[in-house]
Amino acid sequence: MATKTIKFEDGAVQFRQRLVVAVLSHRPLLIRNIRADDLEHPGIREHEASFLRLLDRMTNGTTIEINSTGTQLRFKPGKLLGGDIEHSCPEGSEKSVGWFLEGIIPLAPFGKEALSLKLTGITDSMCHIDPSPDYLARGVLPLLVQFGIGSEADEGPPPMIKVTKRGAAPAGGGEVIFACPIVKEIPNPIDITDMGKIKRVRGTVVSCRIPPSSAARVAHSAKGLLHRLLPDVWIHTDTHSSKGGKAGGCGPSPGLSLCLTAESTSGIVMSAETCMDVSKDARGALLPEDLGVRGAAMLLDEIRKGGCIDTGAQSIALLLMCLGPEDVSRIRVGTLSQYSIVSLRLFKQAFDVEFKVKADQESRTVLLSCLGSGYRNMARAST
Repeated sequence: MATKTIKFEDGAVQFRQRLVVAVLSHRPLLIRNIRADDLEHPGIREHEASFLRLLDRMTNGTTIEINSTGTQLRFKPGKLLGGDIEHSCPEGSEKSVGWFLEGIIPLAPFGKEALSLKLTGITDSMCHIDPSPDYLARGVLPLLVQFGIGSEADEGPPPMIKVTKRGAAPAGGGEVIFACPIVKEIPNPIDITDMGKIKRVRGTVVSCRIPPSSAARVAHSAKGLLHRLLPDVWIHTDTHSSKGGKAGGCGPSPGLSLCLTAESTSGIVMSAETCMDVSKDARGALLPEDLGVRGAAMLLDEIRKGGCIDTGAQSIALLLMCLGPEDVSRIRVGTLSQYSIVSLRLFKQAFDVEFKVKADQESRTVLLSCLGSGYRNMARAST
């Protein structure tokens, strides 16, 4: 039986998400008009080509055809393999390691073997456009465990993201290891609707080639705002110099970033992050105190929205709900992001899963529910 090709005429919109969905649904993909209007640099960018190469390494039998101008892509997915993979993200590119990781996370549990992926490139100072590895480790990986991925001891250790070497933008030079066990299928439908009360906040300030006192100032100002609301706040500093030492050294560029995580009484985790933007915040334009207050305010804003997952983790959670067992999964979000709305249309097209979206006027949140597609990992050996 021939599987129907998923076709798009609107270019590089949701590039990673479409490729990931094509691999999971085993359907060919055709994307036309990729930056066809850009006269100077039409077609696929370097980081997108690098993501295609990474998918090619992770699968067996994938065919990728790109036309001479790079404005059209034909992608026929193969079987997901997993195993040990090393990939170098383009240095000095527009995207960081987190951009690649965010795309790969939904694929990792459905390979033939457990995935161990080592990525090199920019790890920090890009969080205004891409999630950092720290954010993904704190905000997205607990979500995978809630879905039952890595929760059983016999499947192997739970998913993990470890930064072995920091590398701030634009020069990069960092290293990240991502490991994830495989599952036969997502075992349980989820019902994440009870927010509970926030009981503790944990955070990390990461600084590369910046005096350690700056990191301490960021932590102090963030705690100043959060201590008005609850006493249990710990923010530790992770300073890296060029020499290496215990922390493992860092790349040649300076960087300063803050990642905060709030935990609630019902086990919900909300994360927010902010960083020094190298292109805008010239020397002295942004004080460390301002960065700390901004990070704390961003976390409080996520909590104020009242959802059970933060905005950055919405699309991954919704995708895993589509792949879940043939039972009703429910989730509560504060505000549906534009990206999530476009993702829902994509999931309808690829998996034929429709979400019921209901506004809860009392708590000013949105309840999303769907019937999973009962997705099974066909690549995994059945013994």
